[in-house]
Amino acid sequence: MSSSKLGNMPVNTRTTDGNERKVGVEIELSGLSYDALIEHASRLLGGKPELQSRYVTSIKTDDGDYTIELDSDPIKDLNLADEGLPSSIRELASHAMDAIDFAAEKIVPLEIVGPPLPLSKLHIMETLVDELRDLGALGSREALYFAFGLQLNPELPDLEPGTIVRYLQAFAALYEWLKSRHQIDISRKFTTYIEPWSTKYTEKLMQDTYAPDLRGLMTDYLDSNPTRNRALDLLPLFAHLDADYLAEFVQDPRIKSRPTLHYRLPDCDIDNPNWHFSSVWNDWVVLEKLANNAQDLAELRKKYREAQELSFHNLTHSWTDTTQQWLQEHGYV
Repeated sequence: MSSSKLGNMPVNTRTTDGNERKVGVEIELSGLSYDALIEHASRLLGGKPELQSRYVTSIKTDDGDYTIELDSDPIKDLNLADEGLPSSIRELASHAMDAIDFAAEKIVPLEIVGPPLPLSKLHIMETLVDELRDLGALGSREALYFAFGLQLNPELPDLEPGTIVRYLQAFAALYEWLKSRHQIDISRKFTTYIEPWSTKYTEKLMQDTYAPDLRGLMTDYLDSNPTRNRALDLLPLFAHLDADYLAEFVQDPRIKSRPTLHYRLPDCDIDNPNWHFSSVWNDWVVLEKLANNAQDLAELRKKYREAQELSFHNLTHSWTDTTQQWLQEHGYV
C-alpha cells in the first residue's frame, strides 16, 4: 500500500514509559457492498480476511487486525438458518437474507475499525481513505439519513489526572472551533452522538483551580455526562481506569476499555475530494499542542470564561471566531 504524507504530529509522540503512542481509527461509510469493501480493504491493507460472523470480518495484517462490519447489531446477529427455527422459515432464509442484505447496505453504514496504530503508521489510514474514495465510497453528505463519522481513539501520553484534565480543558475550549472545522453534516446534527458536555460540568472544568484526583475527575464527569453520546467520550478511558466505579453510573456493554480518549465529533466526508483523513487528524493535533502548553491553555481558558459573560463584545463576536483568531495569533493554525 502506497503511503501519502500525513500532516502534523503531536508534541508528545511517546508515552511516559517510552513507547510510541497509538491511535485507533473508526470509519463509517457507504457506497460499496459489504463484500466489495472486504475485497478492496484486504487488497489495500495487504491482509487476509477471516469471517467472524455474519457481517463481521477480520482482516489480519502485520500492523494488527482490522474489523469490517455492518454497523447494526440486530442485523449482524440475525441468523435465519438457525436449526431452532421452523423448516418453513429456514426455506425462505436465503431469499429473506438477500432482501435484508440489499436494504441494510443501502441504509446502515459499513464500518472499518482499525487496530491501535503507532503515530508513525497513521499514513496507512490516510491512503486507505483516499483510495476507497476513488473506488466509490460515500460519506455523510450523500443522503439525509447518512450520519457517518470518523472517530479517533488517541492514546494519552500518561494517565495522570492532571494530564487528562489538560486534554479535557483544551477540548472544551476548542469544541466550537472543531465543530465548525468539521462542517458537521445535517444528518449528524439531528443525532445525539456528538453532544457537547453539560454546561455545568464545563464551567467547573475550566476553572484555574480545578485539580481533582482520579475519583473526583470521574465523579464530576459522570454526574453530568453518564452517556456515550458525547463528542469526546470518556467512558472507554474510565472503564480502563476504574471499571467498577464507572459501573455505578453507567452499565453499557458497548463500552470498551481503552487507555484512550474517544473523539466522536468529525463527519466522514469521504466522497469529498478535498477531504482526507488528515483533515480530521491535523485539527486534533491543534488540541494536542494546546493541551501540552500550560501558558497558552491558561490564557485560552481565561478567554473562554470571559466569553460566557454578558457584554457587547460577546454579543457581536462568536466564540468560534475568537478561537480562530487566537489560534492564528499564537501560531497553531
